[in-house]
Amino acid sequence: MRLFRLIPLYMALALGANAALATDAETLAPLRDGTLKRLILHKEPKPAKTIEFLIEDDGGVGTLDDYAGKYVLVNFWATWCAPCRKEMPQIAELQEEFGGDKFQVLTIATGRNTPAGIEKFFNDNGIANLPRHQDPTSSAAREFGVIALPITVILNPEGQEIARLIGDAEWNSDSAKSIISTLVGAES
Repeated sequence: MRLFRLIPLYMALALGANAALATDAETLAPLRDGTLKRLILHKEPKPAKTIEFLIEDDGGVGTLDDYAGKYVLVNFWATWCAPCRKEMPQIAELQEEFGGDKFQVLTIATGRNTPAGIEKFFNDNGIANLPRHQDPTSSAAREFGVIALPITVILNPEGQEIARLIGDAEWNSDSAKSIISTLVGAES
């Protein structure tokens, strides 16, 4: 008899655990619109990647662990990439609106991009709030399976990939802002 009284407790715990394990895909899918419809939402978070990249000013090495505890929009791009030119100011808008303790945009210039070229790219496009990190050997890009530029990956606070978009998107659209707002609100 005691076992039967515990069944509702076990059911509640199991459902709660499943809710906690539920991916963001179910919540975020209806928010995709326009170019964000191409955002691939993973049913289960993909394991964290271990990458290193050069930090913009001091030439030191950064890792994704530096961003643990927040949602991170990682954008792989290059100075010669026309779609990158189009979307980078829009990504800067996301950082301006949502950047802080729960969200960070991480830009990584992959391949042959000189620090001077990256700085010129940012200056020409009026971008002052995004990092100018580099992946000169494209090793970080390879680890992330970057097949074209730009590619944008969204990581959860545990550093796991939860979404990916190949190509450019309107990152300042209502759809993009709803997605990021929902993610950072989920961590309240």
